[in-house]
Amino acid sequence: MSDSYVGYELIDEIAHIQMDDGKANALGPQMIEQLSGAFDRAETEAEAVVLVGRPGRFCAGFDLKIMTSGPDNAIRLFTAGAEMFLKIYEHPLPVVAACSGHAMAGGALLLLVSDERIGVEGEFKLGLNEVAIGMVLPVLGRELVKSRIDPRRQAEVILGARVDSPEWARDVGFLDRLCAPDALLREAREAAGRLGAHPRVSYAGSKRAMREDLVRYVRDAMPADLERFTLPNAR
Repeated sequence: MSDSYVGYELIDEIAHIQMDDGKANALGPQMIEQLSGAFDRAETEAEAVVLVGRPGRFCAGFDLKIMTSGPDNAIRLFTAGAEMFLKIYEHPLPVVAACSGHAMAGGALLLLVSDERIGVEGEFKLGLNEVAIGMVLPVLGRELVKSRIDPRRQAEVILGARVDSPEWARDVGFLDRLCAPDALLREAREAAGRLGAHPRVSYAGSKRAMREDLVRYVRDAMPADLERFTLPNAR
């Protein structure tokens, strides 16, 4: 029996999806598969989604043990993760990210693919550190940054590989607002309920229309983009 890294609970028509691997919430094959399955399930029975991590840890990004084990393994993991990110980005339901702590690399991308992003105050680090660890930020990450991060701060986020506080993440566009840790789930559920009250057909249709150009471009560009793929700590 495989380990369970993703919890799922339906509360008042809101799917509560929680990442918890007992450690840093790294995106390995099982985490990716279970997250993808949870979003599929939510589509059939919920009106909105709240995505949360464990206290102090939202998501550490792709599993570095796999990413550094060789190009084939890294590309296979990244490709699976990219499909999951796009599924969330295109998901017909409102998706509210409840950022419960650190959100690095792929964890920060989970924020960028969510509709509304609420973070907790505290000594946490958020950002895209790919360039700092020797990676070229893939096209999906670059396009999400261009779509959702303050244009004046995009070079700082990508080329500067800045990793900083929740307040900084809010100011540049990874998060929409902050709250105290004990208020996070309440505020996330309130946001999900508010967004989920809209007619599903109009919400999903408008979301798809807003995002389909980016999704199409990323899918078309990914094969060529993988040719410049670099492993972490490459020089």
